Amino acid sequence: MRRRAKDHAMSSPDPTDRARIIRAQRAATPPFAALRAFEAVGSCGGIRRAAAALSIDHAAVSRHLHALEQWTGMSLIDRSGAGHGNLTEQGRAYHTRISAALAEIALATQDLMRREDDVRLRLWVAPGLASEWLSGRVGEFMRDHPAVELELQPSDTPPAFAANEADAYLHYIIDAHREAPPATLRSIEVARPAVLALASPAFIANTPPVSTPADLLDRTLLHEASNDQWRRWFDQHGVSDVGEIPGPKFWQGHLTLAAARQGQGIALANALLASEDLASGRLAPVASFPDVFLGSYNFTARRDNWRATAIAAFRRWLEKAIAQCSG
Repeated sequence: MRRRAKDHAMSSPDPTDRARIIRAQRAATPPFAALRAFEAVGSCGGIRRAAAALSIDHAAVSRHLHALEQWTGMSLIDRSGAGHGNLTEQGRAYHTRISAALAEIALATQDLMRREDDVRLRLWVAPGLASEWLSGRVGEFMRDHPAVELELQPSDTPPAFAANEADAYLHYIIDAHREAPPATLRSIEVARPAVLALASPAFIANTPPVSTPADLLDRTLLHEASNDQWRRWFDQHGVSDVGEIPGPKFWQGHLTLAAARQGQGIALANALLASEDLASGRLAPVASFPDVFLGSYNFTARRDNWRATAIAAFRRWLEKAIAQCSG
């Protein structure tokens, strides 16, 4: 019995030993301000740019760098004429690890500040879907989840999830541009609506009858940023080599819909985005064509945050709302 107790004592870590290890690690850690300055110089590509990013004087950045080089005993910055402000070979290797460590510190701090019962949801949404579909329905979600603090921001560009810019992103992915998400993110398809050629009833009544997709090449077509969407739509219908497709550009799908409502031409829109216009009769298909699918709406969030209360609640509501609309 005494032998087992002795063995256990020998195998168990001594708290004082652990404290000594921590003290040793602390002693080997340079001043944090110097590390921040060094990381900024390497990431921003120079001392003055780093100073602007940190909102401090460039002389202070230089002092931090000198202090770090003196602390490590290594030359981290190339101060020669040609490479002034660049990192040395040792500096580049050190910068890679310091950048990763500071990023982990930022994420750990964000996770610490996020309450376990936090129900704040910062949602970035494709502008067209935000204005034409989601804004008119999100009240249903808020009624069912009154504790959720929702922030909705229209955006065509994905948020920097690593920098905690947003909690989730609801966006449209064109099939031709589809890529697998990074391993740190999880993304699901929530809708794959057909893409329709739509116009106002007045425009349809005043234009010659349309019997084939190729007939639309002689009509006024409304574009987003380019004629690529129309080109893909024609290609799906077997109409190729269409060349340049004339027509005004509006840069956003909801703006082409607004122009179409005013009788300015024919717009392409997916059935989800145009669901209210189709239901009210403000817009109608110019002809009965086979369905064309060019992409899908996806819901994306950080993988480690996928089951957070607000994100999971909104995802379930979104899938249900889309199913009801599609039905």
